[in-house]
Amino acid sequence: MSELMSLNDIKPGEKCVIKKIVLSGAEGQRLMDMGFVRGVELEVRRNAPFADPFEVLINGYYINLRHMEAKLVKVEKI
Repeated sequence: MSELMSLNDIKPGEKCVIKKIVLSGAEGQRLMDMGFVRGVELEVRRNAPFADPFEVLINGYYINLRHMEAKLVKVEKI
């Protein structure tokens, strides 16, 4: 088992599995409603290094996140 990383650290084209979401309340619920739940595989499509958005492909959908949200999703590279 490899070390957990922040989703924000995954490079475009790489795939990973969600292991933990370190967000609670309405923001955490919003991510879960979009499919960000433990065990789900996703692929990073775009990662603008100094500005938003951060785009992922998850469950067949393209979703844009802010970097601050992506930092709070802990993943393991595949």
